[in-house]
Amino acid sequence: MGRHPGFTLHVARSAWTRLAASRDGVAIQGESGVAHQAPQARDTQRFHASGIDSQADHHPCTEKRMTTTRAYAAFDNTSPLRPFDAPRREARASDVTIDVLYCGICHSDLHQARNEWRNSKYPMVPGHEIVGRVVAVGDKVTKVKLGQLAGVGCMVDSCRECAACKRGLEQYCEKGNTQTYNDVDRDGKTPTYGGYSKRIVVEERFVLTIAEQTKLEAVAPLLCAGITTYSPLRHWKVGKGSRVGVVGLGGLGHMAVKIAVAMGAEVTLFSSSERKREDAKRLGVHDYVVSSDRAQMRKQRSRLDFVIDTVSAEHDIASVLATLRLDGTMVLVGAPENPLALPAFPLLMARRSIAGSGIGGIPETQEMLDFCVEHQLTADVEVVPIQQVNEAYERLLKADVRYRFVIDNATLV
Repeated sequence: MGRHPGFTLHVARSAWTRLAASRDGVAIQGESGVAHQAPQARDTQRFHASGIDSQADHHPCTEKRMTTTRAYAAFDNTSPLRPFDAPRREARASDVTIDVLYCGICHSDLHQARNEWRNSKYPMVPGHEIVGRVVAVGDKVTKVKLGQLAGVGCMVDSCRECAACKRGLEQYCEKGNTQTYNDVDRDGKTPTYGGYSKRIVVEERFVLTIAEQTKLEAVAPLLCAGITTYSPLRHWKVGKGSRVGVVGLGGLGHMAVKIAVAMGAEVTLFSSSERKREDAKRLGVHDYVVSSDRAQMRKQRSRLDFVIDTVSAEHDIASVLATLRLDGTMVLVGAPENPLALPAFPLLMARRSIAGSGIGGIPETQEMLDFCVEHQLTADVEVVPIQQVNEAYERLLKADVRYRFVIDNATLV
């Protein structure tokens, strides 16, 4: 890494404990902003993971530019993910730099890594369910402070000017939002890399504030699975007395159940087999229906006000549409690789509607996080080291997880 004029690290030689720097309006400080003595080797590892080599020229005050971060990446659609030094853009005055503590593994990570949506760019660092701690802020940043917990979801920028953006619906940006990974920054050339990494740099408008909690690993999936299900439930005004159906009990489905129950709804869960019945009851489901059992499905006809379909694989939606009452709505939030067959008659016969919903805007995502704190909601997770990410992908294909894998980013060294 080359020397960069104007970016100087001032390190106390006596203790190697506190880091303060400035470069184009960016302030950097040691974890939580608290000076404490630590072994030199530990500081060396921390600086190196940030792209700053504290041992360069054998002097702690050597000037270095932060350019890369350790990560795991997909290099094509068939090879296992493996270590990668991911470039990070130089922090700007409105940017927040976050040390990633945990990152959830979303099913879309698998879709993207394997190019199932036909839009993958390699090398790709997946991950958009990110929880970490702020280690640097620009001069213009007011939303978060050094040492504060913060989150990053599925997008890191948008045009900020279109009608959708002005309404706080950046996910529907008319010029296209900038995805956290497998995308290009607004400059049109800089690739975005996600949370399977040690650090991430994000414009403050797209940073979420996270309450101090003991189970941060269980908070990470809220940044995708939580908002993806909260947004349609909120938009279609689900509340006390609503009868809600949830299709599928996986990463998205289990959060849909938890949130709908917390909103006061009566929840019916549609699953392909009996094996998740006890789990569904534990999560608050009122009625469990095996979707392949025609007799059980007939009993559900015209019962529900709203259905949220979370399944990301091919499946039949006709029988589920028939469970909706007059003017009922079914919303798709799963994203199967191939198109689903849409029958006309179940829609025509009861003025039913079918719609889609994609994540949520930044204001609504913050609202969801606050709602989950109020109702003590988190995801059910299995924490894995980054070295097991490929095994986690294979297990995800088999639905062998209850209900979200989360990477412990401390294992990324």
